[in-house]
Amino acid sequence: MTMTGHCLCGAVSYTIEGDLQMCGVCHCKNCQRQAGSSYSVLFAVADDQIKISGDLTTYEDHADSGNVVYRHFCGTCGSPVKTSLPTQPGMTYIKAGTLDDTSVLYPQVHFWTDSKQEWVTVDENTPQIAKNPG
Repeated sequence: MTMTGHCLCGAVSYTIEGDLQMCGVCHCKNCQRQAGSSYSVLFAVADDQIKISGDLTTYEDHADSGNVVYRHFCGTCGSPVKTSLPTQPGMTYIKAGTLDDTSVLYPQVHFWTDSKQEWVTVDENTPQIAKNPG
């Protein structure tokens, strides 16, 4: 399978070859702030599955655990594109809203549900993790 995506202005684009490793929804406060929304939908791919064109700007964030979280975004339009974690080498987390065809996505898990917005409803059949140690 080949998937493509890009930021809002098109300055950053990517191509992914192969299947997704995971699709999830993060409700942590930092993802809410970065997305400017109630949560962030992301999916994981191996680093060698993705080819990125264009320049990304990186913000060094920190999880509640103190672990580094690199948030990569387009420096022109500000669209968040990917997240990488030194504690999970070889994996890239792509922001789902940047994918051209999102029909392949189905969230398998919700993270940090302890900090989800009160008005957000999560399907009770989808696994939920109250906190995430990473």
